[in-house]
Amino acid sequence: MTPLAHGRIVLWQGASLWTFDVPPFAIAPKRTDFHAHHAIQVTLALEGRFELHVADRSVPGPVAVVGADVRHAFEPQGLISLLFVEPESPAGRVVSSTLLADEPVAAVPLDLLGTLPVQISAAFRAPGGDGGPLRDIGRSMIERLAGDAEPPAPDPRVQTTIAWAAGNLERRLGASEAARNVGLSVDRMSHLFVEQTGLPFRTYLLWLRMTKAVEVYAAGASLTEAAHEAGFADSAHFSRTFRRMFGVAAAALRLA
Repeated sequence: MTPLAHGRIVLWQGASLWTFDVPPFAIAPKRTDFHAHHAIQVTLALEGRFELHVADRSVPGPVAVVGADVRHAFEPQGLISLLFVEPESPAGRVVSSTLLADEPVAAVPLDLLGTLPVQISAAFRAPGGDGGPLRDIGRSMIERLAGDAEPPAPDPRVQTTIAWAAGNLERRLGASEAARNVGLSVDRMSHLFVEQTGLPFRTYLLWLRMTKAVEVYAAGASLTEAAHEAGFADSAHFSRTFRRMFGVAAAALRLA
């Protein structure tokens, strides 16, 4: 498959930073498919432009944020960076409540990020490296976006369940085992999990598998290896899920 974009992905606890150089529209598709993923997405135009589309509106760059699980399409050109923040993380809970304020998508003032966009461009263009500088910049970006606001308190039983599931992706997991681990009935656990995350446990588990697969792929593994390590049934299942969550084929992204 002809690559649609070349880039780098760095991940850390609760977040990731994807930076891609997208060719002109004559080569790349005009926009992604409409898709949804379980992460808050902060999009930056570094040396290019973009437009985000949701059901009832469009928001252009240079900086915009999309809420978790919001269906959207993304129309990029040039050097673009995507910061994904887990909505259950302390920073994610602050970003969601302050920058989005119950809206699906919103523009973000560029000056809120200071010189960080310029730093991302420089770190991306620098030869070699292990991704450490990009990871540090991503963390700084989250600190700026979250500010000093106090995040809403998460339910510790749901946090425990998420951590347990993330550490056991190599095997089959179910809601009954998750409920037993925190001393709840399946019905109570299911209700609480949806209340806290917006997703049923099984759907959230698929998001955890996707996050793991992206981490393995970004580290240099093949798509087949990434699918296997994250517990997908096969690479075809991983590829279908990736497209549904990110709007493009995983094979169309080439990582440095």
